[in-house]
Amino acid sequence: MNPHACIKVALIDDHALVRDGIRALLMAIPELDVVGEAGSGAEALELLDRVTADVVLMDIGLKDMNGLELTQSLRQQFPELRVLILSMYDNQEYVNTSVKVGASGYVLKDAPSREIIVAIQAIAAGGTYYSEGIAEKLASRGAEERELTPREREVLLMLAQGHNNKTMARALEISVRTVETHRLSIRRKLDIDRPADLMKHAMVHGWLPGQH
Repeated sequence: MNPHACIKVALIDDHALVRDGIRALLMAIPELDVVGEAGSGAEALELLDRVTADVVLMDIGLKDMNGLELTQSLRQQFPELRVLILSMYDNQEYVNTSVKVGASGYVLKDAPSREIIVAIQAIAAGGTYYSEGIAEKLASRGAEERELTPREREVLLMLAQGHNNKTMARALEISVRTVETHRLSIRRKLDIDRPADLMKHAMVHGWLPGQH
């Protein structure tokens, strides 16, 4: 996705009041555009057949369909679509299932407003995002679930070499904000931010130029 393009967001939640609040929050951010909303699984399928969305905010407890089942269906029909689960439930089974069906993130509805916005930006940029408590529930799923993406490895290497966000953005031809979301994802996955520690991690994993 073009890092300078507007992120198109669709809201799927069976409570109109919740949708109103989220829409107002997102529409206050210039780079986010709410392209549609739905209150049921059937409405969601109809909506996404006629509008293009980059990210779907998905509630789990829909009246006519489980939001996780709908997520799986949408990911099969629209492989490029990114889904962020926005739920009041932090139940381990829901969290694990969200990963299995292809959701890119899971944020609790009582999370701070900024966290929801950062999560949307992170998954639109190709990353993942989980609320702190949710991330802890996923920690037992194995290291492969937390591996860095190729782009995150590039950012990590440049961080280890002392580059700032602006120079990384220019070199990688992405926006500074996208660099920030990659840095956040790296920090959440590795719990590392100091350049010296990032360099050590890159060396251990053989990611430095010339390493074999």
